Amino acid sequence: MACFDIVIIGAGPAGLFLAVCLARWGYKIKHIDNREVPTITGRADGIQPRSLHILRNMGLKRHVMGHEPAKVYEVSFWDPAPAGKGLIERVFIEDLSKHGVEVQRPWAITAFINDQKDSDYPLQVSLKHEKTNETEAVRTKYLFSGEGARSLIRDKLGFKLQHKDSVSYVWGVIDGVVRTDFPDVRMKCTIHSHHGSMMIIPRENNLIRLYVQIASSTDEDFDPGGKATEGEVQRSAKKILAPFHVEWDRVEWYSVYRIGQSIVERYASDSRIFLGGDCCHTHSPKAGQGMNMAFHDSLNLAWKIHHVEAGFADGSVLSSYESERKLVAETLLDFDAKYASLFSQQTPSANGVDVPSRDNDQEEENDFVKTFKASQELTSGYGVSYPANHYNWSPSHPATSPLFLCKRCKRSKLRPGYVMPSANVTRVIDANIVHLEQEIPLNGSFRVYVFAGKIDTSRQALIDFAASLQNPRSFYAAYERTDKSTVSYHERHNPHSHFFTICTIFAAPRDDIEILEMVPALLARYNHHIYADDVWDDRVPEAKASAHAKMGFDTKEGGVAIVRPDGHVGCAVQLVEGSGTVDALNEYFGAFVSKKIGRDNVKARL
Repeated sequence: MACFDIVIIGAGPAGLFLAVCLARWGYKIKHIDNREVPTITGRADGIQPRSLHILRNMGLKRHVMGHEPAKVYEVSFWDPAPAGKGLIERVFIEDLSKHGVEVQRPWAITAFINDQKDSDYPLQVSLKHEKTNETEAVRTKYLFSGEGARSLIRDKLGFKLQHKDSVSYVWGVIDGVVRTDFPDVRMKCTIHSHHGSMMIIPRENNLIRLYVQIASSTDEDFDPGGKATEGEVQRSAKKILAPFHVEWDRVEWYSVYRIGQSIVERYASDSRIFLGGDCCHTHSPKAGQGMNMAFHDSLNLAWKIHHVEAGFADGSVLSSYESERKLVAETLLDFDAKYASLFSQQTPSANGVDVPSRDNDQEEENDFVKTFKASQELTSGYGVSYPANHYNWSPSHPATSPLFLCKRCKRSKLRPGYVMPSANVTRVIDANIVHLEQEIPLNGSFRVYVFAGKIDTSRQALIDFAASLQNPRSFYAAYERTDKSTVSYHERHNPHSHFFTICTIFAAPRDDIEILEMVPALLARYNHHIYADDVWDDRVPEAKASAHAKMGFDTKEGGVAIVRPDGHVGCAVQLVEGSGTVDALNEYFGAFVSKKIGRDNVKARL
């Protein structure tokens, strides 16, 4: 019987993203989908800024943007008186093929059991070809459901969907090429009229997507099973848009669906079987979150499985997948329930659609516009935060060194659990101005950002930090590569360890930085990751070292930021002379790594 590291069911955004990550890190994957061909058009397709940030970090953004997707820079709200998903999936599928993974179609899962008959591969999964009825049984370490809203794995586990809102709505969605005199058709628009509500989203190749309200469960004649034809959806859109007109040159795809907010009660079983994407949470597509949530579910799970399987982390860390991602989903669903309700409300009007509220500064914004603006950080992805746990330091963390910094203590602007702020710096080796947060690719490593401040002040602290890292009991030395002596000279990111990449940032102009003279040898090995914090930033216009200022580090003494493989901050520590900085980080990593490190090792309660 064939054995795999993971079996992935479903080749939508969640399944493909997880497969791409794990395939790049060398895992043996069985990936199936019950559809005969990949998605061609339609469905979820809006990529939010944080997701684009991650795709860029993976080297895939250029491939996605190569399809010339519509870019949304502004949203227009009309009140009374993105690249298509199929294209994105294609980018992932092409990347998988480069790493020897093929999505097998059309196969479906029929059964699974955690029988523990093989201690290395405790799960048995039964599969069936949808056309030939051929069957196959395989063994695996992990099973992942990216099946979507209809999930056999979720149903077999007995995990129930919990509904967040008793009111549901029926909407039509139609993709096509249109002719219209509506002035904002190439912008994302929300429209309310006395005929109902509609959203316009520009897409690639002159396509326009329209979401059109059809019915609500508050209507007296509401039929949750009701359907609407393509023509009926078009007629509803015309009424809502009046007095402007719209005609279709071509319809590429249309569908009718019911919107409701629900979340599954559990995301995982026995730290072996995991759910992600739409089989975990359902919500309206109005905020463009479906595919983005799937990406982040899979990213959160991928690097944790990698760390466990590579021997870096204790297996209990996998429990944090559910606690982190379910909390984010619940926050999103609370927003989405309010947003969808406000969107579907009909605002009284005297004469159809009036000017957009974005241009009306004299009247008070309505609740819908206020809700949209207040949620922008959340819906962009940059406002997503994870709670305090073994990865996200807080005063209750087992690591208790007084050198830990936090925003709540007013000693740092970094917030554990949040995405690290963006910052532009100058790469010393080639004088390129770069985005610091993009310099380390998504390679499964923790990012160690050493903000070295002024070298005249921090020189000894930097020397001591590098020396302490070489202590065999340090978090860094304990996980050195066994092939370190033969690693290529050109290896930029992981010359010493597969689990850490180090960046050193000086609060000085590039011309004042001499790597051989100022940087200890261990840190100098990462010569492509040494930077000058000398780029002006209008968000901190008075700062002479903007990256230090945005992180909240003293420009003389600096500090160290630990960022998780997914870009979220783990902790921040003072940079001090002696072994204190590394001692504090040993406490932090000692809460979840597999080896005993530092002076005393205390495991977090996970």
